[in-house]
Amino acid sequence: MIISVANPIYDSVFKYLMEDERVAKTVLSALLKREVVEVKMRKHEYTNGSRDKISMFRIDFGAKVRQDDGSLKLVLIELQKTWLETETLRFRQYLGTQYADPDNIVREGDQSGMGIPMISVYLLGHRVGDIEEPVLYVLHKSYDYEDRLVTRGIPDPFVDSLVHDSIIVQIPLLHGHVNNRLVEVLGVFDQTRKDRHNRQVLNIDDSEYDGDGEMRHILHRLLAAASDTKLRQDMNVEDEYFSAIETRDTAIMMRDKKIAEQDAILEQRGAQLEQK
Repeated sequence: MIISVANPIYDSVFKYLMEDERVAKTVLSALLKREVVEVKMRKHEYTNGSRDKISMFRIDFGAKVRQDDGSLKLVLIELQKTWLETETLRFRQYLGTQYADPDNIVREGDQSGMGIPMISVYLLGHRVGDIEEPVLYVLHKSYDYEDRLVTRGIPDPFVDSLVHDSIIVQIPLLHGHVNNRLVEVLGVFDQTRKDRHNRQVLNIDDSEYDGDGEMRHILHRLLAAASDTKLRQDMNVEDEYFSAIETRDTAIMMRDKKIAEQDAILEQRGAQLEQK
């Protein structure tokens, strides 16, 4: 059966979705390709309140992730979502804030004084260059002077305090054949499912998730969001903002085109004068 759910590309809906611990564990487990046993939304939540140039939603999670040997590892997950292309400086500034935050330092045990390992996740509403993969894992490795991979003593708390892994998701490429758990989970962000008359809504065939309790729980959460008056108002505000951005960008594009045409005319006239 086709059901109409709230579109999680909207900041307000995305926040509502990820506030649910069960949903957060499902999404983060799929992204990390490991079981997230425990997850807690941290006190710091960052939004672009001024909305001057771009909508960028950021949220932090502290997660206990099961390792290959069965042990649990505490990691800090920085999740950032944006609709529009932006300068990487904005992402770098945010990461710098997290590295400098004393709350992100281990306070007890053998690793006291070391930074909590951090993983940055970027959910992008646009494509990155010519990269065709919908999900890109950027993982750090250690090498010696001769470019040989160093494995002895790695991972190390000191090294992990100074570098981090990243996961980049290109939302426009999240469509087509589902061939892994991550693409299946992130399928709820697939914008090809948008309603033709209302982009705040996705039309999803819930029969695709028969027998999958976690995915049906995500759909239930998005279904509830679609009927929430406050969330609908928030989505309307976001639409107004992006409409203004599109109008501004169109005006800039037309201005630049006109300037380029005038420059071409002046250049042509200059060449004609030189010939005389």
